[in-house]
Amino acid sequence: MKIKLNSPLILGFVFLSLAAMILNITTGGASNRLLFMTYRSSLADPLTYVRFFGHALGHSGWQHYIGNMSYILLLGPMLEEKYGARRLLGVMALTALITGLVNYFFFPHVALCGASGVVFAFILMTSFTSFKKGEIPITFILVAIVYLGQQVYDGLFIKDNISNMAHIVGGIVGAVSGYMMRKK
Repeated sequence: MKIKLNSPLILGFVFLSLAAMILNITTGGASNRLLFMTYRSSLADPLTYVRFFGHALGHSGWQHYIGNMSYILLLGPMLEEKYGARRLLGVMALTALITGLVNYFFFPHVALCGASGVVFAFILMTSFTSFKKGEIPITFILVAIVYLGQQVYDGLFIKDNISNMAHIVGGIVGAVSGYMMRKK
């Protein structure tokens, strides 16, 4: 029996996020503030644009990292096999960019880090894996109600340190991406 490298994009993302996590710990949080966390900063600063994408690699601690990577490792390989690494990387980058921009413009006093938007994009994309033309899978409807409904509820009524916005935006990007890719 041999070990197979089945999902290079997903494994690369997991290990890049691990490296960012270790760097964050060794720098006492400085690397997250510099590269792996998006927040309101000058648009003249080139690192602002790096952070629009890099925040998806940063995590606030081991529990945050493990929670996100568990979902990414569970869902990502299936999506990478179905849609290909290039298309899936595009969804991941688009999710990071949109969540970064929404956070930057609408939540100026909030710093955002983590791959939660990507996780929610994957969750909603997964429900489109058996999509057929002219049909909307009931699994998509249920997943949207359960996952996104919970995030809307939590965002309105629970005050914690979790970015429900990133979850909702990531889910929307995943739903639209899953729908568009299955149409093709």
